Amino acid sequence: MSYHLIDTHAHLDDAKFSADLNDVLARAQDKGVSQMITVGSDFSSSRRAVALAKEHEQIYAAVGVHPHDAKDAVPRTWDGLRLLCESSRVVAWGEIGLDYHYNFSPPECQVDVFRKQLEIAGELNLPVIIHDREAHHEVLSILKDFTGLAGVVFHCFSGDRRIADICLERGYYLGIGGTLTYPKNNELREVVSNTPLERIFLETDCPYLAPQPWRGKRNEPSYLTAVVEEISRIKDVSPEEVAAVTTNSAKSFFKI
Repeated sequence: MSYHLIDTHAHLDDAKFSADLNDVLARAQDKGVSQMITVGSDFSSSRRAVALAKEHEQIYAAVGVHPHDAKDAVPRTWDGLRLLCESSRVVAWGEIGLDYHYNFSPPECQVDVFRKQLEIAGELNLPVIIHDREAHHEVLSILKDFTGLAGVVFHCFSGDRRIADICLERGYYLGIGGTLTYPKNNELREVVSNTPLERIFLETDCPYLAPQPWRGKRNEPSYLTAVVEEISRIKDVSPEEVAAVTTNSAKSFFKI
C-alpha cells in the first residue's frame, strides 16, 4: 500500500535519536511518512527543532514552551522564540497548555505562560499545538478568550467524547497517536469513531507512546502506519482514505 502521511507531532531533537536519525527518517520514508513536524518544549529544544527543519526538507518545526517548563520562561525566552519564527520552516507554536498531572511548574505559572503564548501565536498568525493533561476545562476556558487563532489542535487527545464534541464545535482538531492502539483505551476509540476524519491529525509523539506492537520501546515516525490501520478499523474505511483525508487536513492547517 502506498501512503503519503504527515507525522504532525514528533520530538526528533530528542537524544534518543542522536545516533541514528538518518536511519529513522529513511524508515519513515519507506512507510510513506514523508513529512514530519518536530515540536519544541522550551527555547533550546525549539532551536534544535528549527535547525533540524532547515537541515532536512521533510521536517518542519513548531516552537514553544511546554507547561512542564513554564517556570523557567523569562522575557528573553519570548524574544528568542519570536526570532526562531522568522524561519519559514516554523509552521506552528507549541506545544503549549496545562499539565495538572505532574505539575512540574506551579498551576498559576502554567496559566500565565499559556496565555502569553496564545497571545504571541495570535500576533504571528501561527496555529497552536495544545498539551492538555487533566486540565480539559481550564484549557478550553482559556482558549475561549483567544478566538482569532490561526488554528488549534489538541495533541495526543485525552478527553472523553463530551470534551471532544466541544473541541469540534469550536473548529479545533484532535491529534491521535499510538495510545489509540492500547487495548484498554476504549474511550479514545469512541472519540475517534464519532469524530469526522477530516478533523483528525496523525501523530506519534515519538520517542514516546509507541503503538501497541512496540509499546515500551522507542517510538518513531514509521510506526504511524499502526495508527492509520487502527483508525481504518474503527471507522470502517480504507487505510488509503485515512491517509489521504488526514494528510490533506494537516497540509491545509500547517500550510505545508
